[in-house]
Amino acid sequence: MDSLIAAAGRALAVGDALGALKRVALRDDPPALALRGIAMAQLGDYPRARELLRRAARGFGAREELARARCLVAEAEVALAMRDLGGSPRPLADAAAALQARADHANALQARLIALRRLLLLGRLDEAASALAQMDLSGQPPSLVAVAELAAAEVALRSLHTAAARAALDRALAAAERARVPALLAEVGDARAALDRVAARIVHAGHEQPLRLEQVEALLASGALVVDACRRGLRAGDSWQALARRPVLFALLRALAEGWPGDVDRGALIANVFRTRHADETHRARLRVELGRLRALIAPLADIEATARGFRLAPHEERAVVVLMPPIDGDQASLLALLGDGAAWSTSALALALGDSQRTVQRALVELEAAAQVRSIGRARAQRWLAPSLVGFTTILLLPAALPPG
Repeated sequence: MDSLIAAAGRALAVGDALGALKRVALRDDPPALALRGIAMAQLGDYPRARELLRRAARGFGAREELARARCLVAEAEVALAMRDLGGSPRPLADAAAALQARADHANALQARLIALRRLLLLGRLDEAASALAQMDLSGQPPSLVAVAELAAAEVALRSLHTAAARAALDRALAAAERARVPALLAEVGDARAALDRVAARIVHAGHEQPLRLEQVEALLASGALVVDACRRGLRAGDSWQALARRPVLFALLRALAEGWPGDVDRGALIANVFRTRHADETHRARLRVELGRLRALIAPLADIEATARGFRLAPHEERAVVVLMPPIDGDQASLLALLGDGAAWSTSALALALGDSQRTVQRALVELEAAAQVRSIGRARAQRWLAPSLVGFTTILLLPAALPPG
C-alpha cells in the first residue's frame, strides 16, 4: 500500500472525506477508486459513490477477492442509503462469505448487518430475527455491536416486545459509548425516546386515549377484541385476522367496533363505507354481501348480529371491543411513516416495502404531493420522494409487518 492510499484511508476513518479526496482524487487505480467512492458516500453523493465502487470492484477482479468483496459491501451500503431495495441479496452474501473465509470478520459482520437492515426496511421481521440469531458479536468492534443491538431493538419494538427492546437498547448504548461515535449515540437516544412517545390511540365507548408502545403491548395481551387500524386487522389474544387487503370489510368492521356495544344504522354504514349520501337498493344489497363476507372471516372471534335498525358487533367470550388507531390519520399513514426516516425513496422501493403495486404507490404519492406532505426530486428513474420527519410520536406501528400475527 502506498503512502497516499494509507493517508487517504486514515482520513476516511475519521470522517475527513475532503482530506481523503485531496490525496486520491486524480487517481484511477482500484484502491484509489474505492477510497474515492467511500469519500463520495460520506459526502452524500451516492450515485457517484456507487459508480466509483463498481469500477473499483471490476478493477480488483477475481484475483483480489478480498478487496473486491470489500468494494461490494461498500456498494451495498450505498445502495441501502439510496433505498435501492431491489436486486438479489446473493452478491452481498457471497461477499460476506469471502470476507469470513479470509478472516476479515469485521467487514463480514458489516455485510451481514447491511443485509439485516434491508430486511427490516422490507418488513421481513422473521428473517431479520433469524439473521440476528446467527450473528456472533464477540470480539467485534463496538460500533458494529451497537448497530447489531439497534437492529435487535427494532425487531423487538416492531414485534411489540418492549422489555426485550429496552434490554437491546441498553446493550447498544454501552457499545456506542465504547465506540465513541456521536451518530451512534444519537441513534440510540432516538430509539430509546420512541418508547416514551405516543405510538397509537384507542377509541373505546366514544373516548380516545393516547398509548405508548408498552401500553399497546399490554392492551393486545389483555384479551380484548382489538380492531387494529395500524395494521388493519382484528386481534383477540393470539388470534389475528388480517384485513389489510380488504379495505371495505375493514371499514365495516371499524364502523361496527366504533358503535359497540350498540348497533350501527344501515344508512350510516353505507354512508361511511361506500362514501355516498344517497343510498339505494343496490347499496343495501352490497352491504348485505359485504357483511356476509366479513361475518365469515371474523367468525372465530366475533359475530355480527342484525338489529331492527342495523347491525351490531358481538364479540365471543364477552370480550371488550377496542379500536386501536394510528398516531396520525389518513389512508397513507404507512407511506408517510416510511418516508419519515429522512431518506430519499424511489417509488419502486416504497412499493416493495409496502407490498403494493408501483401504480398504487405512485397515485398515493401524487395525492400527498398535492397536499404538500411530500416532495419529489429528480425525474423518471432517478425520481425520489422525501417527506419531513414526523415528530411528537413514534410511527413504529405503521411500518411494514409492525405487528406479526400470533
